[in-house]
Amino acid sequence: MAPKRLLVARKLKGLRNLSWLTASQLAQLALTMSVSAIEKRGIIFDHTDDLEVSAYILLAGVARISCSNRKGQRALIMMVGPGMIPCLPPTTAGVNYNFRCEAITNCEIGTVRMNKLIRISLGAKADDFHRMAHNCMGRWGAVHMRCMNFMSFSLGERLALTLLELSDEFGMRDAQGTRLGVPVRHSDLAQLVGASRPRVTEHLARLERDRLVIRQGRQLVLLADKLQNFIGSANRR
Repeated sequence: MAPKRLLVARKLKGLRNLSWLTASQLAQLALTMSVSAIEKRGIIFDHTDDLEVSAYILLAGVARISCSNRKGQRALIMMVGPGMIPCLPPTTAGVNYNFRCEAITNCEIGTVRMNKLIRISLGAKADDFHRMAHNCMGRWGAVHMRCMNFMSFSLGERLALTLLELSDEFGMRDAQGTRLGVPVRHSDLAQLVGASRPRVTEHLARLERDRLVIRQGRQLVLLADKLQNFIGSANRR
């Protein structure tokens, strides 16, 4: 192995969240990845990059991950030390976070194809890994994102987000929109959005009046595009 790659392998061995890899796996990873220098305040990756294709490993330096808040200002989410940089969370319908990872100090970044990283570390295909990870943790990611959004959203917006989340799991497309395949009780919605049942009933009636939701018996039909626009217009206020 070339001296530069040996140095990269030594740096990888010292990273806490990759320390479980064997010496052979670390050597393979060092040979596979490309290494680049990012100057202070430089962008390492943002929401336009496909993070299912590439993984980013911070070999040296300190970085930060931020997103846009409702006023369009950058808000710090986390600071990142040397190690594999966390993947970005799944998107939430109607909300544009504009995630960005940038260097706080001068950084050294290793970039590797995600499928190669997974094959080297786990001996699995990337698609198989993503499917299993989604089955294990995907719904919890959606719950975390919903709770984070709830801190700044109105009750009407929280209700719209929750209905869209339910449509991802139980929605069935038909001529009118997306029909929820299970009856949704107002008391259940109240617990999901953190409000009283009467208040949820009031706001759900508003969504019906505005033709964002259609009630048919005990089932709801969602106009998903309109609900997303409703949340998006609230973000721009």
